[in-house]
Amino acid sequence: MCRYRAGMLTVTSVNVNGLRAAAKKGFVEWLAETSADVLCLQEVRAEEKQLPDEVRDPEGWHVVHAPAAAKGRAGVSLYTRREPDRVRVGFGSEEFDGSGRYVEADLPGVTVASLYLPSGEVGTERQDEKIRFMAEFLVYLKGLKARAAAEGRHVVVCGDWNIAHQEADLKNWKGNKKNSGFLPEERAWLDEVFEEYEDVVRARHPDVEGPYSWWSYRGRAFDNDTGWRIDYHVATAGLAGRAVKAYVERAATHAERWSDHAPVTVVYDL
Repeated sequence: MCRYRAGMLTVTSVNVNGLRAAAKKGFVEWLAETSADVLCLQEVRAEEKQLPDEVRDPEGWHVVHAPAAAKGRAGVSLYTRREPDRVRVGFGSEEFDGSGRYVEADLPGVTVASLYLPSGEVGTERQDEKIRFMAEFLVYLKGLKARAAAEGRHVVVCGDWNIAHQEADLKNWKGNKKNSGFLPEERAWLDEVFEEYEDVVRARHPDVEGPYSWWSYRGRAFDNDTGWRIDYHVATAGLAGRAVKAYVERAATHAERWSDHAPVTVVYDL
C-alpha cells in the first residue's frame, strides 16, 4: 500500500453550494492552505469550461469533474494530490449516471468517492427520485465493498448524503420528523448502509450533538449552531479503524463562510 505523507491520508469533503460562487467567497484561498491529500466536492453546479482556472485545474492537483447533464444542477468533483490509477463517473445507473452525483477514484490501496445524494421533498417527484437513487446506490455500495475486499483495498465514500441519521445529527429533530432528510425510511436506509460501512465522524464523536456540517442561511442558524450533520465519511471497517482525527472545519464567523456547508476532514493512518 502506498504511504501518504508519512503514512497519513487526509481526506476532506465539502458541498460547495456552487463552485463559481464559492471561488469568489474564499474557496480559492482555502484550497491553497488545505493539507488534504484528497478533496471531494459536491454541488459544483458548473461545467468545466465555466470554472475559473484556479479551481478547474489548480496547480498541484489532479482533478476530475463530473457535471450534471442538467445545466446548473448537482455536479461532483475529486481533487487528488497524486494521479489516480482509475476513475469512474457514475455507478452504473441508467437513470442517474448523467446526474452529476457520483465519482470515484482508485489510489494505491484505497478507493475514494464523492457523492451528492438527492435532497428530496416530501410529496413531490424529487422525493421519489431520492428513494430510487437510494435503492440503486445501496446495491452498488455492497458490490463496491465486496470488490474492494477481494482486491485488498479500503473504500471511503464522502459527501452530502442529505440524511441525518440520528437525533444527535440535527438540532431541531423534533420539528423535522416528517421532512425529507429525517424521515424514518431514510434513516432506516442509512441503518442498512452502516451495516456494510462505518460512519467515521460519528465513531470519533460518539456522545455529542453534531458536529454539524450544514446550517441554513436563513435566520441565525449558523450563529446559534442550529445545524444538521449530513456530510459523511462512510468507510469500510479497516479504513474507519485507521481514522486518527475527524473534524468539521467550521468558519470562525458567518461572514467568513464560502458555502452553507463546512468541510468535513478525516485523517487516516495508513
